[in-house]
Amino acid sequence: MAVKFGVGQSVTRKEDDPLIRGKGHYTDDHAPAGSLHALVLRSPHAHATFTINTSMAKNLPGVAAILTGEDVAHLGGLPCLFQLPTNPFKSPPYPILAKDKVYHVGDAVAFVVADTVDHARDAIEAIDVKWSPLPAAIGVVGAVKSGAPLLRPEYPSNVLFDVSVGNKARAEAGFKGAHAVAEISIVNPRVVTNYMETRGAVAEYDAKTEHFTMTIGSQGSHRLRDILCQNILKIPTDKMRVIARDVGGGFGTKLFPYREYALAAFAARQLKKSVKWVADRSDHFLGDAQGRDNVTTAKMALAADGKFLGLEVDLMSDMGAYLSTFGPYIPHGGADMLPGLYDLQAFHCRVRCIFTNTVPVDAYRGAGRPEAAYVLERLVDVAARKLGMTPDAIRKKNFISPKAMPYKTATAKVYDSGDFAAHMKRAQEIVAWKEFPKRAKVAKKAGLVRGIGMATYVEVCGTMGEETANVRLDPNGDVTVLIGSQSTGQGHQTAYAQVVAEQFGLPPERVHVIQGDTDIVRTGLGTGGSSAIPTGGVSVQKATKKLGDNLKLLAADALETSAGDLEIRDGAIRVAGTDRSVTFADLAKNAGNNPSNLTGTDKFTQADGTFPNGTHIAEVEIDPATGVTKIVNYVIVDDFGVTLNPLLLAGQVHGGAAQGIGQALMEQAFYDKDGQLVTGTFMDYALPRAADAPSFTFETHNIPCVTNPLGVKGAGEAGSIGSCPAVMNAIAEGLWREYKIEHIDMPATAERVWMAIEGARGK
Repeated sequence: MAVKFGVGQSVTRKEDDPLIRGKGHYTDDHAPAGSLHALVLRSPHAHATFTINTSMAKNLPGVAAILTGEDVAHLGGLPCLFQLPTNPFKSPPYPILAKDKVYHVGDAVAFVVADTVDHARDAIEAIDVKWSPLPAAIGVVGAVKSGAPLLRPEYPSNVLFDVSVGNKARAEAGFKGAHAVAEISIVNPRVVTNYMETRGAVAEYDAKTEHFTMTIGSQGSHRLRDILCQNILKIPTDKMRVIARDVGGGFGTKLFPYREYALAAFAARQLKKSVKWVADRSDHFLGDAQGRDNVTTAKMALAADGKFLGLEVDLMSDMGAYLSTFGPYIPHGGADMLPGLYDLQAFHCRVRCIFTNTVPVDAYRGAGRPEAAYVLERLVDVAARKLGMTPDAIRKKNFISPKAMPYKTATAKVYDSGDFAAHMKRAQEIVAWKEFPKRAKVAKKAGLVRGIGMATYVEVCGTMGEETANVRLDPNGDVTVLIGSQSTGQGHQTAYAQVVAEQFGLPPERVHVIQGDTDIVRTGLGTGGSSAIPTGGVSVQKATKKLGDNLKLLAADALETSAGDLEIRDGAIRVAGTDRSVTFADLAKNAGNNPSNLTGTDKFTQADGTFPNGTHIAEVEIDPATGVTKIVNYVIVDDFGVTLNPLLLAGQVHGGAAQGIGQALMEQAFYDKDGQLVTGTFMDYALPRAADAPSFTFETHNIPCVTNPLGVKGAGEAGSIGSCPAVMNAIAEGLWREYKIEHIDMPATAERVWMAIEGARGK
């Protein structure tokens, strides 16, 4: 019997009421009395040396301080937290302010603090900078060429590292005697992480205690505190409290530290006043880590019956000008997922991470897994076309069998469960796959090109590390959960309340979740890698059980019975089969002198990760006269192990798929040859709107994860992984069938599609 409000129930989000009424509390809403306001002066050049003179600007009305690279040179820089154990690389300095030289448009050269934003802006304009532009390296293809402008003289080239993933000899052996080889060269364009709430930070400093309080809209307070204290300011972590209240989106890009956080803290300590910095959208485009940006060539060796014999991949990934916190991990970790859902042991990938004079690149929803799935699933369709097979038949031929679970991939990932052919079959049933030719004929009579495409995917998630949860009984009988994850819109307040409800039967309004405060929550991973439920949810489950065990011991004394005879239900503990009970509130009043009786604490680490998987099928109509592509049908069938809350799950899947559709059809951060970000505003950078997204049909075909106590596999990033290849395969299918167009890259804008059609007609 399902527990009301428990796991599997479509409980509506308890956190939404204040948010939709405008009563949320975001970083920009935090305004301590007398706060100063800060702005950043950014480089207009992609690569240049410079000198800076702030004397005139410092004397303008309201200006409290102007920091330059000279003033903060003693501070530590932003760290890169990823390293290759077998091929260590040297991370270049990522200073808090650039000194003498800049490496990308938007590079920070000064931090201005004034009594108002307008006075800070006046000072920004009055700073005298003498620029000496240098040649810029833009795009990985150009950056690796002989004679390309060298970003850093201490490196022999613009390549940070050049390493192998998989087994090259085994992959090469797979190509010997192959019946055919399918090949694709593909661009996964750079995108900008446009969350609704731009980044911001408010730094408060208590001179008497030498203590900072930082309010930052982030995906995790503890990591920010530790890096700001240990790596940059070089102070004990107990000298800083980091608070994250409501956070309007993150998508990975708010997980790591940025320059402005350290600058605000440094200025607050120097001026003995609160300092507030909030990014405008231009700051965001030029100062926040961007996503994707790979150029990849992939080859698949094929047997005559369609069996995959070997996969060889060459991946070039753009790191931008500096190494962001997890930057080099993204392509390297993504390469581990390139074998996908297929029984393919002969695999090798060459991974090169390359410096260019652009904004640094880091984690963006999916963080390497969407890039891997995109390359693989586009290649699989090319392989099917090469052999005259259908896309579903070649996939089914090569799927890992459920009987092979647990299955160890060529990159040592261990898939614990799944039935990949089953969710593909179900998606085909919903979309009426076999009836597609009829729909294509009808569309053609109307002058349109109909295309259909699928993508099957697998990702790894829940690998952030150890998460600890503390669950305590409040004096009024409510329950409070303290945990170090951070909601940025996912619905953690509701999800964790359901985990508690599963054991205690409490309604959501009686469960309170505290996140995002390093003084109240002792430890925390933050939220990333779809870990909040696979890791944090299990921690809450285990801690709730411990609290329940403690409460049963207390109740056993009160009811003069054995703890084994007791059951917990509806916020009370009762003797099973009787009406004798004691409420949580009464237990809280009579807990004795040991407060630990009213708490439960536990932790969990998902050692090998979980592996969500699924099938996306997109059906599109293309207008040859304009190149406009419209998605007319979209079906998703996913395996998430166990569904905690169907409403929250659908929201995550819909949102992720919409982001992938945006990338497939319209999004691209474009730099010209001089390194200028041409798409630096919403006038030039297109985002999907409601009219661009289809009405999704979404189902689950869940097979519980056997390595996770809740059985969940994680879902936050899945929609963004399957969507890009599904949409692009649909477009490619229609263009090939009607015009024999072999390839088109993202974004498949109307202009790009129209030009491809006109080019084919010209031939």
